[in-house]
Amino acid sequence: MTSENRMALYRSMKQIREFEERCLAMAIAGEIDGGIHPYIGQEAVAVGICANLTDRDFITSTHRGHGHVLAKGADPRRLLAELLGTLEGFNKGRGGSMHAADMKLGILGANGIVGAGGAIASGAAWAAKSRGNAEVVVSFFGDGAMSQGVLLEAFNLAAIWSLPVLFVCENNMYATSLKLESGLAGGAARRAEGFGMVARTVDGMDVEAVEEAAAELVEGCRAGRGPAFLECQTYRFFGHHSVLELLGVEFRDPEEVARWRERDPIPLLGSLLGDDVVAEIDAAVKNKIDEAVEFARNAPSPDPKDALMYLYAGTTAVRPGVIL
Repeated sequence: MTSENRMALYRSMKQIREFEERCLAMAIAGEIDGGIHPYIGQEAVAVGICANLTDRDFITSTHRGHGHVLAKGADPRRLLAELLGTLEGFNKGRGGSMHAADMKLGILGANGIVGAGGAIASGAAWAAKSRGNAEVVVSFFGDGAMSQGVLLEAFNLAAIWSLPVLFVCENNMYATSLKLESGLAGGAARRAEGFGMVARTVDGMDVEAVEEAAAELVEGCRAGRGPAFLECQTYRFFGHHSVLELLGVEFRDPEEVARWRERDPIPLLGSLLGDDVVAEIDAAVKNKIDEAVEFARNAPSPDPKDALMYLYAGTTAVRPGVIL
Protein backbone atom coordinates (compact mmCIF):
# COMPACT_ATOMS: atom_id res chain seq x y z
CA MET A 1 0.00 0.00 0.00
CA THR A 2 1.36 3.42 -0.95
CA SER A 3 1.87 6.28 1.46
CA GLU A 4 -0.90 8.22 -0.32
CA ASN A 5 -3.35 5.36 0.21
CA ARG A 6 -2.46 5.13 3.88
CA MET A 7 -2.91 8.86 4.29
CA ALA A 8 -6.36 8.66 2.69
CA LEU A 9 -7.38 5.81 5.00
CA TYR A 10 -6.04 7.65 8.04
CA ARG A 11 -7.79 10.88 7.06
CA SER A 12 -11.13 9.11 6.65
CA MET A 13 -10.84 7.29 9.99
CA LYS A 14 -9.76 10.46 11.79
CA GLN A 15 -12.70 12.38 10.36
CA ILE A 16 -15.12 9.77 11.66
CA ARG A 17 -13.45 9.77 15.09
CA GLU A 18 -13.44 13.57 15.38
CA PHE A 19 -17.06 13.73 14.21
CA GLU A 20 -18.22 11.06 16.65
CA GLU A 21 -16.37 12.48 19.63
CA ARG A 22 -17.92 15.87 18.96
CA CYS A 23 -21.38 14.35 18.52
CA LEU A 24 -21.04 12.32 21.71
CA ALA A 25 -20.27 15.48 23.68
CA MET A 26 -23.19 17.31 22.05
CA ALA A 27 -25.55 14.40 22.79
CA ILE A 28 -24.52 14.25 26.44
CA ALA A 29 -25.06 18.01 26.66
CA GLY A 30 -28.58 17.58 25.26
CA GLU A 31 -27.87 19.41 22.02
CA ILE A 32 -28.63 16.32 19.92
CA ASP A 33 -32.12 15.12 20.82
CA GLY A 34 -32.39 11.39 21.40
CA GLY A 35 -28.64 10.86 21.58
CA ILE A 36 -26.42 8.74 19.34
CA HIS A 37 -24.90 5.27 19.07
CA PRO A 38 -21.14 6.05 18.95
CA TYR A 39 -19.04 4.38 16.25
CA ILE A 40 -15.79 5.21 18.07
CA GLY A 41 -13.35 2.29 17.78
CA GLN A 42 -14.87 0.67 14.69
CA GLU A 43 -13.64 3.20 12.12
CA ALA A 44 -11.34 0.73 10.33
CA VAL A 45 -14.34 -1.33 9.19
CA ALA A 46 -16.29 1.42 7.43
CA VAL A 47 -13.18 2.99 5.93
CA GLY A 48 -11.57 -0.26 4.81
CA ILE A 49 -14.77 -1.45 3.13
CA CYS A 50 -15.77 1.83 1.48
CA ALA A 51 -12.26 2.33 0.09
CA ASN A 52 -13.22 -0.34 -2.46
CA LEU A 53 -16.50 1.26 -3.54
CA THR A 54 -17.27 3.69 -6.34
CA ASP A 55 -19.83 6.48 -6.48
CA ARG A 56 -22.15 4.08 -8.31
CA ASP A 57 -22.08 1.46 -5.55
CA PHE A 58 -24.53 1.38 -2.64
CA ILE A 59 -24.52 0.78 1.10
CA THR A 60 -27.12 0.11 3.76
CA SER A 61 -26.29 1.02 7.32
CA THR A 62 -27.38 0.55 10.93
CA HIS A 63 -28.40 2.52 14.01
CA ARG A 64 -24.62 2.96 14.55
CA GLY A 65 -24.21 4.37 11.06
CA HIS A 66 -22.37 7.70 11.09
CA GLY A 67 -19.07 6.03 10.22
CA HIS A 68 -20.51 4.21 7.20
CA VAL A 69 -22.16 7.36 5.89
CA LEU A 70 -19.02 9.47 6.24
CA ALA A 71 -16.77 6.77 4.77
CA LYS A 72 -19.05 6.63 1.70
CA GLY A 73 -18.44 10.32 1.10
CA ALA A 74 -21.13 12.19 3.02
CA ASP A 75 -20.53 15.83 3.88
CA PRO A 76 -20.06 16.01 7.69
CA ARG A 77 -21.79 19.38 7.72
CA ARG A 78 -25.01 17.97 6.33
CA LEU A 79 -24.81 14.84 8.49
CA LEU A 80 -24.46 16.89 11.66
CA ALA A 81 -27.23 19.20 10.47
CA GLU A 82 -29.42 16.10 10.16
CA LEU A 83 -28.55 15.04 13.70
CA LEU A 84 -29.60 18.47 14.94
CA GLY A 85 -32.90 18.19 13.06
CA THR A 86 -32.36 21.14 10.73
CA LEU A 87 -33.38 21.81 7.14
CA GLU A 88 -29.77 21.57 5.93
CA GLY A 89 -29.63 17.90 6.88
CA PHE A 90 -29.65 15.10 4.30
CA ASN A 91 -33.30 14.45 5.02
CA LYS A 92 -34.20 17.99 6.06
CA GLY A 93 -33.98 17.00 9.72
CA ARG A 94 -36.61 14.27 9.48
CA GLY A 95 -34.28 11.28 9.67
CA GLY A 96 -31.95 12.12 12.51
CA SER A 97 -29.07 9.96 13.69
CA MET A 98 -30.48 6.55 12.78
CA HIS A 99 -31.93 7.28 9.34
CA ALA A 100 -29.41 9.37 7.39
CA ALA A 101 -29.63 8.72 3.65
CA ASP A 102 -28.33 10.26 0.43
CA MET A 103 -29.34 8.51 -2.77
CA LYS A 104 -26.89 10.57 -4.83
CA LEU A 105 -24.02 9.03 -2.87
CA GLY A 106 -25.49 5.53 -2.92
CA ILE A 107 -26.36 5.69 0.79
CA LEU A 108 -29.67 3.84 0.98
CA GLY A 109 -30.12 4.74 4.60
CA ALA A 110 -29.11 3.95 8.11
CA ASN A 111 -31.78 1.90 9.87
CA GLY A 112 -33.01 1.69 13.43
CA ILE A 113 -34.36 -1.84 12.89
CA VAL A 114 -31.68 -4.44 13.62
CA GLY A 115 -30.80 -6.39 10.47
CA ALA A 116 -33.30 -4.60 8.24
CA GLY A 117 -30.64 -3.21 5.93
CA GLY A 118 -29.86 -6.70 4.63
CA ALA A 119 -33.20 -7.03 2.85
CA ILE A 120 -32.88 -3.54 1.36
CA ALA A 121 -29.37 -4.40 0.18
CA SER A 122 -30.53 -7.60 -1.50
CA GLY A 123 -33.31 -5.68 -3.24
CA ALA A 124 -30.89 -3.03 -4.45
CA ALA A 125 -28.47 -5.73 -5.61
CA TRP A 126 -31.28 -7.47 -7.54
CA ALA A 127 -32.09 -4.16 -9.23
CA ALA A 128 -28.42 -3.61 -10.11
CA LYS A 129 -28.14 -7.09 -11.59
CA SER A 130 -31.35 -6.59 -13.55
CA ARG A 131 -29.93 -3.39 -15.05
CA GLY A 132 -26.84 -5.30 -16.12
CA ASN A 133 -24.53 -2.90 -14.29
CA ALA A 134 -21.43 -3.83 -12.33
CA GLU A 135 -22.72 -2.10 -9.22
CA VAL A 136 -22.12 -3.65 -5.80
CA VAL A 137 -24.17 -3.23 -2.63
CA VAL A 138 -22.63 -3.46 0.85
CA SER A 139 -24.82 -4.17 3.86
CA PHE A 140 -23.37 -3.32 7.30
CA PHE A 141 -24.81 -4.88 10.46
CA GLY A 142 -23.68 -5.96 13.92
CA ASP A 143 -23.28 -9.40 15.44
CA GLY A 144 -26.59 -8.86 17.21
CA ALA A 145 -28.34 -9.02 13.83
CA MET A 146 -27.07 -12.51 13.01
CA SER A 147 -30.16 -14.17 14.49
CA GLN A 148 -32.67 -11.80 12.89
CA GLY A 149 -34.92 -13.60 10.43
CA VAL A 150 -35.01 -10.78 7.90
CA LEU A 151 -31.21 -10.85 7.57
CA LEU A 152 -31.06 -14.62 7.15
CA GLU A 153 -33.80 -14.41 4.52
CA ALA A 154 -31.74 -11.76 2.74
CA PHE A 155 -28.75 -14.14 2.78
CA ASN A 156 -30.90 -16.86 1.27
CA LEU A 157 -32.33 -14.75 -1.56
CA ALA A 158 -28.94 -13.21 -2.36
CA ALA A 159 -27.42 -16.67 -2.64
CA ILE A 160 -30.27 -18.17 -4.70
CA TRP A 161 -30.27 -15.24 -7.13
CA SER A 162 -26.47 -14.80 -7.11
CA LEU A 163 -26.71 -11.11 -6.24
CA PRO A 164 -23.77 -8.67 -6.07
CA VAL A 165 -24.00 -7.89 -2.37
CA LEU A 166 -21.30 -7.97 0.31
CA PHE A 167 -22.67 -8.62 3.79
CA VAL A 168 -20.40 -7.07 6.44
CA CYS A 169 -20.80 -8.19 10.05
CA GLU A 170 -19.22 -5.72 12.48
CA ASN A 171 -18.63 -8.13 15.33
CA ASN A 172 -17.98 -5.87 18.32
CA MET A 173 -18.69 -8.73 20.77
CA TYR A 174 -21.86 -7.21 22.23
CA ALA A 175 -25.49 -6.87 21.16
CA THR A 176 -26.27 -3.85 23.34
CA SER A 177 -25.09 -5.55 26.57
CA LEU A 178 -25.44 -9.22 25.58
CA LYS A 179 -22.09 -10.91 25.09
CA LEU A 180 -21.55 -12.59 21.75
CA GLU A 181 -21.16 -16.10 23.15
CA SER A 182 -24.51 -15.77 24.94
CA GLY A 183 -26.44 -14.85 21.82
CA LEU A 184 -24.79 -16.40 18.77
CA ALA A 185 -24.35 -20.14 18.22
CA GLY A 186 -21.99 -21.44 15.56
CA GLY A 187 -20.18 -18.23 14.67
CA ALA A 188 -21.07 -15.51 12.17
CA ALA A 189 -18.91 -16.61 9.24
CA ARG A 190 -19.96 -20.26 9.59
CA ARG A 191 -23.62 -19.25 9.39
CA ALA A 192 -22.95 -17.38 6.16
CA GLU A 193 -21.14 -20.41 4.72
CA GLY A 194 -24.32 -22.37 5.30
CA PHE A 195 -25.94 -20.30 2.55
CA GLY A 196 -23.16 -21.18 0.13
CA MET A 197 -21.49 -17.79 0.34
CA VAL A 198 -17.77 -17.14 0.38
CA ALA A 199 -17.11 -16.03 3.95
CA ARG A 200 -14.04 -14.47 5.52
CA THR A 201 -13.06 -13.24 8.98
CA VAL A 202 -10.65 -10.34 9.37
CA ASP A 203 -9.10 -8.20 12.11
CA GLY A 204 -11.48 -5.25 12.16
CA MET A 205 -8.97 -3.06 14.02
CA ASP A 206 -6.52 -3.18 11.10
CA VAL A 207 -7.80 -0.94 8.30
CA GLU A 208 -5.30 -2.29 5.77
CA ALA A 209 -6.38 -5.88 6.50
CA VAL A 210 -10.05 -4.90 6.10
CA GLU A 211 -9.33 -3.04 2.86
CA GLU A 212 -7.44 -6.01 1.42
CA ALA A 213 -10.06 -8.58 2.37
CA ALA A 214 -12.89 -6.39 1.09
CA ALA A 215 -11.08 -5.77 -2.20
CA GLU A 216 -11.14 -9.48 -3.04
CA LEU A 217 -14.76 -9.97 -2.03
CA VAL A 218 -16.06 -6.81 -3.71
CA GLU A 219 -14.31 -7.80 -6.94
CA GLY A 220 -15.99 -11.21 -6.77
CA CYS A 221 -19.39 -9.58 -6.37
CA ARG A 222 -18.68 -7.18 -9.20
CA ALA A 223 -17.58 -10.03 -11.47
CA GLY A 224 -20.88 -11.85 -11.02
CA ARG A 225 -19.77 -14.55 -8.58
CA GLY A 226 -22.66 -13.88 -6.20
CA PRO A 227 -22.83 -12.62 -2.62
CA ALA A 228 -20.03 -12.71 -0.06
CA PHE A 229 -19.71 -12.27 3.68
CA LEU A 230 -17.01 -10.53 5.71
CA GLU A 231 -16.86 -10.71 9.50
CA CYS A 232 -14.81 -7.86 10.96
CA GLN A 233 -13.77 -8.48 14.56
CA THR A 234 -13.86 -5.03 16.13
CA TYR A 235 -14.81 -3.19 19.32
CA ARG A 236 -16.69 -0.06 20.31
CA PHE A 237 -14.80 1.98 22.89
CA PHE A 238 -17.95 3.50 24.39
CA GLY A 239 -21.23 2.01 25.47
CA HIS A 240 -24.15 1.08 23.25
CA HIS A 241 -25.69 4.56 23.39
CA SER A 242 -24.75 8.03 24.56
CA VAL A 243 -27.31 7.84 27.36
CA LEU A 244 -25.09 5.23 29.04
CA GLU A 245 -22.24 7.74 29.08
CA LEU A 246 -24.59 10.36 30.48
CA LEU A 247 -25.65 8.02 33.28
CA GLY A 248 -22.15 6.64 33.87
CA VAL A 249 -23.23 3.06 33.12
CA GLU A 250 -20.56 0.55 32.00
CA PHE A 251 -21.46 -3.15 31.74
CA ARG A 252 -18.09 -4.28 30.37
CA ASP A 253 -14.90 -5.09 32.26
CA PRO A 254 -12.75 -1.92 32.24
CA GLU A 255 -9.67 -4.06 31.65
CA GLU A 256 -11.28 -5.51 28.54
CA VAL A 257 -12.00 -2.02 27.21
CA ALA A 258 -8.44 -0.93 27.97
CA ARG A 259 -6.98 -3.93 26.10
CA TRP A 260 -8.99 -3.11 23.00
CA ARG A 261 -8.07 0.57 23.20
CA GLU A 262 -4.43 -0.50 22.86
CA ARG A 263 -5.41 -1.69 19.36
CA ASP A 264 -7.01 1.61 18.35
CA PRO A 265 -6.91 1.50 14.52
CA ILE A 266 -6.12 5.21 14.12
CA PRO A 267 -2.78 5.44 15.97
CA LEU A 268 -1.87 1.97 14.65
CA LEU A 269 -2.02 3.32 11.10
CA GLY A 270 -0.67 6.71 12.12
CA SER A 271 2.53 5.09 13.37
CA LEU A 272 3.29 4.17 9.75
CA LEU A 273 2.90 7.75 8.53
CA GLY A 274 5.10 9.75 10.88
CA ASP A 275 4.34 12.45 13.44
CA ASP A 276 4.45 15.40 11.03
CA VAL A 277 2.01 13.84 8.57
CA VAL A 278 -0.35 12.80 11.36
CA ALA A 279 -0.28 16.26 12.96
CA GLU A 280 -1.07 17.93 9.63
CA ILE A 281 -4.01 15.62 8.90
CA ASP A 282 -5.34 15.88 12.46
CA ALA A 283 -5.34 19.68 12.31
CA ALA A 284 -7.11 19.75 8.94
CA VAL A 285 -9.76 17.29 10.13
CA LYS A 286 -10.36 19.25 13.33
CA ASN A 287 -10.92 22.42 11.32
CA LYS A 288 -13.34 20.59 9.02
CA ILE A 289 -15.43 19.30 11.93
CA ASP A 290 -15.32 22.72 13.61
CA GLU A 291 -16.86 24.12 10.42
CA ALA A 292 -19.47 21.34 10.41
CA VAL A 293 -20.51 22.18 13.97
CA GLU A 294 -20.86 25.87 13.16
CA PHE A 295 -22.78 25.09 9.97
CA ALA A 296 -25.21 22.74 11.71
CA ARG A 297 -25.81 25.02 14.67
CA ASN A 298 -26.67 27.92 12.39
CA ALA A 299 -28.93 25.95 10.05
CA PRO A 300 -32.67 26.79 10.13
CA SER A 301 -35.12 24.48 11.88
CA PRO A 302 -38.22 23.06 10.14
CA ASP A 303 -41.54 24.80 10.55
CA PRO A 304 -43.92 22.62 12.63
CA LYS A 305 -46.63 23.41 10.08
CA ASP A 306 -44.64 21.36 7.55
CA ALA A 307 -44.61 18.22 9.70
CA LEU A 308 -46.41 16.13 7.06
CA MET A 309 -44.26 17.34 4.19
CA TYR A 310 -42.28 14.52 2.50
CA LEU A 311 -44.29 11.89 4.38
CA TYR A 312 -45.91 10.70 1.14
CA ALA A 313 -44.73 10.76 -2.47
CA GLY A 314 -47.50 13.15 -3.47
CA THR A 315 -49.27 16.02 -1.75
CA THR A 316 -51.62 15.02 1.03
CA ALA A 317 -54.47 17.19 2.20
CA VAL A 318 -54.92 17.45 5.95
CA ARG A 319 -58.47 16.56 7.02
CA PRO A 320 -60.61 19.40 8.34
CA GLY A 321 -60.24 20.18 12.03
CA VAL A 322 -56.58 19.13 12.33
CA ILE A 323 -54.44 21.85 13.83
CA LEU A 324 -50.70 21.80 13.13
